[in-house]
Amino acid sequence: MTGRYPARISIGLLEPWIPSPRDNAIGLSSKDFSIATSLQDVGYETALIGKWHLGTDSAFAPRKNGFGYFYGIKTGAADYISHRGDSGIFDMFENETLINPKGYMTELLASKAMEYLKHPHPNPFFLSLQFTAPHWPWQGPDDKELPDSLLRTAKGMSSNGSPAIYAAMMTSLDDQVGRITRLLNETGLSKNTVIIFTSDNGGEKFSDMGSFAKRKMNVWEGGVRIPAIVKWPGKVEPNSTSTQQVITMDWSATILAIAGARTSQQFPLDGISLIPFLNDSKKVIERTFYWRLTQRTKQHAVLEGKWKYIHDQDEDYLFDLSTDPGEKINLKLTEDKKFRQLHRKYLDWEKTVLKPIAL
Repeated sequence: MTGRYPARISIGLLEPWIPSPRDNAIGLSSKDFSIATSLQDVGYETALIGKWHLGTDSAFAPRKNGFGYFYGIKTGAADYISHRGDSGIFDMFENETLINPKGYMTELLASKAMEYLKHPHPNPFFLSLQFTAPHWPWQGPDDKELPDSLLRTAKGMSSNGSPAIYAAMMTSLDDQVGRITRLLNETGLSKNTVIIFTSDNGGEKFSDMGSFAKRKMNVWEGGVRIPAIVKWPGKVEPNSTSTQQVITMDWSATILAIAGARTSQQFPLDGISLIPFLNDSKKVIERTFYWRLTQRTKQHAVLEGKWKYIHDQDEDYLFDLSTDPGEKINLKLTEDKKFRQLHRKYLDWEKTVLKPIAL
């Protein structure tokens, strides 16, 4: 939403936001830069459908951050059937009105997105569709709602499930993306619409991260390496693949660039526009990325080209991802100069962001 490292704003220090007296007072506000507000300023219609998770107070609502329409949940997860959020209470909103629709969450969000797309659009639009799938709780379309006791804590909500249920959740997600893309084709909107499909972090519990180490809530590749697919008629060659390293903040910069929207001198973007790389899949430049986790675990990392430095709890690592994407061979001692260089870069970067806060 901001195109900046999370640690540059208060809510980005929460890993993640959870229902609590402390967290309830924190959220993304109109004082922070938002790509939706910037898009509105250049005439775009804006809508967010799905998961917000950037504050539940009305002061932090999507409509206070540039979205003309909101439909979805404000907390981090919700029962797919009852729509109770991770605070244990109903958490489905249309704008600022609490609602209780019937149906499976993934299907509800897709249907609402299709309803939005069918509306006349005299101006260009930006639709941020944030499916909750396949986030816990693990429930497929044919499952029942979970007992209230499982909805009180994240631990309870994540305690159910099976690979078969996870597969059903992913099948439903795939089906709903299919419904939306077919609608775009049928209405002709696909000719002038950029579609970006991506995830927010590595897999969890039932996900198969292949050769990559660890998963969500880690700075190892299994926690930060995710898929991204872009469809942009006339700009992105179909079936092409790019090896360019990109990061979620780049999508913010890219969307703003496509729309001709303004950025902020007060809140400079950390991401870059990916338009040159989308137009030419063979174009590759070296990038440097930073990660930091301080609450549930003590980890930080720097990725620079093929080299990745990791500090995990009390251990340090250096990996060459070009030959070791699974992060199994620690080169900290044999490549001491590179290790010290990336360690110093991390320390310099950390001076530019907010200090961590305790749980």
